[in-house]
Amino acid sequence: MTDHERFHRSPDDLAAGLEHVRRSPRDAGVVEMIVVRPAKGERDVLETAAIDTEVGVVGDTWPDRGSTRTADGGPNPDAQVTVMSSRAVDLVAVHRERWPLAGDQIYVDLDLGLDNLPTGTLLRLGSSVLEVTAAPHTGCAQFSERFGVDALKLTATPDGRALRLRGINTRVVHNGTVSVGDEVQVERPS
Repeated sequence: MTDHERFHRSPDDLAAGLEHVRRSPRDAGVVEMIVVRPAKGERDVLETAAIDTEVGVVGDTWPDRGSTRTADGGPNPDAQVTVMSSRAVDLVAVHRERWPLAGDQIYVDLDLGLDNLPTGTLLRLGSSVLEVTAAPHTGCAQFSERFGVDALKLTATPDGRALRLRGINTRVVHNGTVSVGDEVQVERPS
């Protein structure tokens, strides 16, 4: 049994945890964790981060990551900063220390569901502003290895997709800083 496998939740435990995710706040939330990926496979947990329209979260490797979704193979501007529900990551990761393994940069206690945050919704975090994009955020082999195949399968179910258990992609529309504990304010498109 690998270290990761010791923390894989059963399908029943995962299903039982969905109700807690569904009870996430809808109109305002809180930043619970900020993570940057300074190099492949590395994670640094930050108390405060600079958010920049050109590079995303300063210190993260997003600007260096290619994408099959861009014509030139460069970084995807619609997936500049990934945001994951702290309740969803806690469900799959089991322990808070394992949250950074998901690979997202910002973890918030907020309802990230499709009905709550349609494309174009603005998220004000600290002095920065992110815009929810239509770019899908899906699980990968690493997510499955770290949290289990059942966790990955859950993110792909109709409920998992509606709740966006795997998180959302955003782009930076206003430079600023964000800190753990900052309020997340939601501004939906009219």
